[in-house]
Amino acid sequence: MSLLNVLISIFGTSKPIIGMVHLKPLPGSPLYDRKGGMEKIAELALRDADALIAGGVDGIQIENQWDRPFSRERDMGPETVASVTHVATLLRQRTDVPLGVCIHLNAVVSAIAVAAVTGCQWVRAFEIANAYVSNAGIIEAAGPQAIRYRTTLDAQDRVRVFADFHVKHGSHQMTADRAITEQLEDVQIAGADAAIVTGLKTGVAPSARSLKELRGVVSIPLILGSGLTLENADELLPLVDGAIAGTYFKEKGVLENPVDSDRVRRFMDRVKKLRGDQG
Repeated sequence: MSLLNVLISIFGTSKPIIGMVHLKPLPGSPLYDRKGGMEKIAELALRDADALIAGGVDGIQIENQWDRPFSRERDMGPETVASVTHVATLLRQRTDVPLGVCIHLNAVVSAIAVAAVTGCQWVRAFEIANAYVSNAGIIEAAGPQAIRYRTTLDAQDRVRVFADFHVKHGSHQMTADRAITEQLEDVQIAGADAAIVTGLKTGVAPSARSLKELRGVVSIPLILGSGLTLENADELLPLVDGAIAGTYFKEKGVLENPVDSDRVRRFMDRVKKLRGDQG
């Protein structure tokens, strides 16, 4: 299969839009709501998923967004994997919309395990090649272990890896002597099925100039990982092969709020026109 057809094979469309289900604090994290428990976490996750589906997104990514402060994978408790698996299983039973998994912080092996047993079709890796400094410390490349682990599970064609480079929320001084385009090439060499490009923080888009520079560097798809809005979609969506939208789909565009299905629908109506969808 052509690498550029990977997204179409998962989502059934060009330039797919992936909506985010941001899980409330999970067991083991400092802000976990013991009174509400996993039942409340699942209830809110399903509510957001239903709103995304009603709005017409092409896929949904599950993420433990509120397990702050984030732990590195080696410091993460098994309860995190168990919790994400539980919610992913409920979502898979509820919908045929393509699902993906992201577990902070750069817990790619864990995410692949969840995806492989729940029927999710991709995982997000914040650092598949090289390294950066996060608030949790140095985050090293997940690729050497994660890609081998995926092979061990014989899941290469079932669980794709979408990988960031120069990811938001971190310092990249360790790789400052290498061009951004070189770091993007490293993502492809490390075995990613698609590369994710973001702005400097959640909800902020990279510039059109940056996207144009990066677009022709690799043969794998380029996914916009932050900052796509109704207002900039006409400019930015033609420059990428797909996008992940989280903050913009929330009520009033505020990350902490629930997903607003009307806001999603208006956005997706515009995207479908840009894609030339029929019907």
